[in-house]
Amino acid sequence: MKKVFFMGAVCIVANGWFTLRASEQDSVPTFRLDEVMVSAVRAKQTLPVTFSNLSQKEIQKRNAGLQIPMLLGLMPNVVSFSEDGTGVGATHLSVRGSDTYRTNVTINGIPYNDSESQGTFWYNLSDFAASAQNIQLQRGVGTSTNGAGAFGASVNVLTDAVSLRPFATIDNYWGSYNTRKHLVKFSTGKLNNGFELSGRFSQIASDGYRNRATSDLKSYFLQGAYAHENTLIKALIFGGKEKTGLTYLGIDKNLLQSNRRFNPSGEMYTDSLGRKHFYDNETDNYQQDHAQLHWVQRWSDHLTSSAALHYTKGKGFWEMYETWPGDGKHQIMQYAMDNDFYGATFSLNYQRGDIDLIFGNSYNQYDGFHYDERVWSQEANMPHRERLDEDWGYKKDGAAFVKLSWQMAPRWSLFGDVQYRYVHYRADKYKANEDFHLFNPKLGVSFLFNHQNSFYASYAKATKEPNRSDYKNSYKHSLNAPKPEKLNDFELGWRYVSPLARINANLYYMLYKDQLVLTGRLNDKGYPIRSNSGKSYRMGVEVDATVALSGKWLWQPNISLSRNKNVDFHIETANATRNIGNTNISFSPNVVASNTLAYSVMPQMNMALTTKFVGEQYMTNTDESAAKLDAYSVTNFNLSYELLPSKFCKSVTLSLLINNVFNTKYVASGTFEDGAAAYFPQAEANFMLGASLKF
Repeated sequence: MKKVFFMGAVCIVANGWFTLRASEQDSVPTFRLDEVMVSAVRAKQTLPVTFSNLSQKEIQKRNAGLQIPMLLGLMPNVVSFSEDGTGVGATHLSVRGSDTYRTNVTINGIPYNDSESQGTFWYNLSDFAASAQNIQLQRGVGTSTNGAGAFGASVNVLTDAVSLRPFATIDNYWGSYNTRKHLVKFSTGKLNNGFELSGRFSQIASDGYRNRATSDLKSYFLQGAYAHENTLIKALIFGGKEKTGLTYLGIDKNLLQSNRRFNPSGEMYTDSLGRKHFYDNETDNYQQDHAQLHWVQRWSDHLTSSAALHYTKGKGFWEMYETWPGDGKHQIMQYAMDNDFYGATFSLNYQRGDIDLIFGNSYNQYDGFHYDERVWSQEANMPHRERLDEDWGYKKDGAAFVKLSWQMAPRWSLFGDVQYRYVHYRADKYKANEDFHLFNPKLGVSFLFNHQNSFYASYAKATKEPNRSDYKNSYKHSLNAPKPEKLNDFELGWRYVSPLARINANLYYMLYKDQLVLTGRLNDKGYPIRSNSGKSYRMGVEVDATVALSGKWLWQPNISLSRNKNVDFHIETANATRNIGNTNISFSPNVVASNTLAYSVMPQMNMALTTKFVGEQYMTNTDESAAKLDAYSVTNFNLSYELLPSKFCKSVTLSLLINNVFNTKYVASGTFEDGAAAYFPQAEANFMLGASLKF
């Protein structure tokens, strides 16, 4: 409570200083230059790309401390879940059935995916959505981007724009499972000399729905910007420090019925009374700090450029209690990593008449040191902090792309996009030392039928390299080295826009070769085990809409129907390889839908009811009935009321979020190994109460 009062005092004092007059000149160029930072990797309505946007206003309505995958969960054909059951700790995202390791993520055009695992771990940057101006999700291959290739989807986060006026915000949330969020955010506004300083400090903590699924997440975001006429320079530092209980192990069907909050991680022994005892520091501990420097310049009415330098430092460890293989002795291990990621990006945009041409390139390098330390052993003569294993991973990633949009006729426009990407990866321990030369062309056409209706069609090719875990798993099991996966993506879409409704509909057909599909198993560090599946495909239809039913009612439905198949899938038996025919691709539900119904009671009071439906899915690629996850539907309710006091502050917004209103006991994901399923149960009915003060 003292922390809350302290944050309030800081912002009240700051509010008086922030009343310095901010210059409002250059407002239009400033906002345009902010957008130029990501224009090279973003899609526009005129492009033949399937995408959805989440605005800052929509983020603020939903953001009670959940990680970004949970905030994107209502978008078309998106499935998200959290291991802790609440959406605070480790979270996962899949789009069209493609998991988070195959989704490209950039922040201001800078790659965020971990270079080796290719995953995104948002709890390292908890509450990052609070510093986002908007978030774009492209489904399918999308446009060329920086970093790991987009193989199922790409997510681009654009951070806060330069604020013309000073402000300060205090957010406090409290809820079920001892979940709480505290935030302080501020901006000096754009001062007369063109400078602005802004920042955010957040703390999110929770006991989690599952036992020992605690989260203690601290994060920060600081931005210094200079904006004047045709120049924008931004320097950003942001990062986070997290400590979370390990939750990567699921539970069996019996526990799902009798003790669904059980977490097997850290289990040590059962005493004579039948009570289980657990190691109380079975945790993930990690700190990640980012620095970005951006320079955006408008050289003329037709030419703009964007250049950036970036550096990321990551360091941390998993601490685990385990039995040493071979001798059965007990020990406590720390599996640690210390990594550096750095590089540069550049883009040049030329627009004149019917031509919009973008050239972009990037170079990034990753140096990752992995090591294992034994911090305690049952054997008294074992040395303290004995280092048992060391391994380095190196990765270089260079790319160049050219994008052309050409209005070739009054109603027709052509889009072309060609990317060349070079990747070198080396991990000596797993005998990986490979170079990849990846060529990814894209071609599309758009047709404006009238002011309300437009159509598009596109083709895109993508090739993606395996990740560290793929090499590790193949090395440990004496399998063939993993192959790069290849994709041909065909999209056909329709967009309708009127004063009362927006409708997007599209068909897609994604044809794969050597797709790295999830097997349902995890390796010894909790990473998913994948394998090349030969030929496979995903095809479907996606429809989403926003409809103003009246001045007070807003309806936002979407539905995705798909077919996701491995073709002539082969499995290894004791004596031979057997073809079991066409099977369902793992973790790929055929039906995903959501519905939002919002009602404005009065200008200051709003409520919304949201429902998410995810159809049944398999956890393996062999269609085993025991590996099937049931369909589920979850409904949430959100209520907000804004007070406008004449003194003290500009506004106070009170909010109530009730998750899982109907107390559904559901499972969002799981694992399957040796004929046994393990499940990740999600939280039952729970709530969050919040108060946001704006100065």
